[in-house]
Amino acid sequence: MIQAIFNSFIAAVFIENVILVRFLGICPFLGVSKKTKTAIGMGLAVTFVMAISSAITWLVQTYLLEALGLVYLQTVAFILVIAAIVQLVEMFLRKVSRPLYSALGVYLPLITTNCAVLGLSILNIQKDLNFLMSVLNGTFAGVGFMLAIVLFSGIRERLEYADTPAALKGFPSSLIAASLLSLAFFGFQGLQI
Repeated sequence: MIQAIFNSFIAAVFIENVILVRFLGICPFLGVSKKTKTAIGMGLAVTFVMAISSAITWLVQTYLLEALGLVYLQTVAFILVIAAIVQLVEMFLRKVSRPLYSALGVYLPLITTNCAVLGLSILNIQKDLNFLMSVLNGTFAGVGFMLAIVLFSGIRERLEYADTPAALKGFPSSLIAASLLSLAFFGFQGLQI
């Protein structure tokens, strides 16, 4: 069991990273990664939403959709579950950390339509994971999301002060850095798990 959990961690964080390998959740990755502080906040929020949504969507799929023969409503049901969870996170952040809530701005409600959260919930069902492994996979994928966005924010902060040609200044150099970071994570594909 411990080996299976460790393998799931390595796979979700490095080998199948939702952003850098599966290319899900690119919008907040590019939008919220200008400053490391906001990247950490977004990473924590997405990790929480992925973990909770993995648990609830597994329960909805198993005990509601499959039991009633409504599997064709999977995407709609999962989006509703994720939207409810994001609303709770948004209310919590507004009450607890006003600066982080303001810094995340429009990207916080966008977690609702973040394809990484929805895609992970669907992948958990497709992989036929049990409840515990589904929740762990969601948490580990969130950690992978946070790792990617924090690494990228550090690179972007350094690029602000780098001597960059005018044509590559700003967003073009960020896209080049993102592609190189993605290539680095593709190097983990050789790990046999």
